[in-house]
Amino acid sequence: MKNRSLVVLFTMVLLYGCQPKWQPLFNNDLSNAMFQEGVWSYQDDVLTASEDACIFTTVEYENFEIDLEFKNEQGTNSGVIVYCTNREDWIPNSVEVQIGDDYYFADKGWVPNYMCGGIFGHLAPTSTLVKKAGEWNHMNVRCEGQHIVVKLNGEIAADMDMALWTSGTENPDGSEIPEWLPTPFAELPTKGYIGFQGKHGEANIFFRNIKTTAIK
Repeated sequence: MKNRSLVVLFTMVLLYGCQPKWQPLFNNDLSNAMFQEGVWSYQDDVLTASEDACIFTTVEYENFEIDLEFKNEQGTNSGVIVYCTNREDWIPNSVEVQIGDDYYFADKGWVPNYMCGGIFGHLAPTSTLVKKAGEWNHMNVRCEGQHIVVKLNGEIAADMDMALWTSGTENPDGSEIPEWLPTPFAELPTKGYIGFQGKHGEANIFFRNIKTTAIK
């Protein structure tokens, strides 16, 4: 019986000791965040913004996962920002995982690599995986060196090897990179701040259950 108990205990240590240790990305009072005063706030455990301004962590991350839920309004255009090395000039100095209302922008002439779950301007999502406005979505972003995997509502939306993006003007599939994103991803550092885009136009974005864990 003693040996059996030891085996059970050892098995539990293997199973549960190796589970990721998730931590909230932001404190409820946002004391560990950098953002424009009065723009971002938690309301009933839901993080939202009143203006088009970003919120960022105060520490840099490398080799990590971020897990969250988000809800769009009609016309939402937001994103999860990773590997940001310059929070004042984040657009050309980071990777943006797109969050948006595909059902709205599909009629606005947006190209595939602008759509939700993809890497904005660089890699289109595998398919339309985002739910319609007003419904909660689950997103997981795994960043391990130059390898980024995005899961949206339980399915892989994007799988990127940044090393393949050697150009700042053309993606590996021949599609055009927006001119405001000139930094080749192959040259982008894989350690940086995590952030979220705020409100674009009249459409809000809502986040909840935001957590992160280190990849070892």
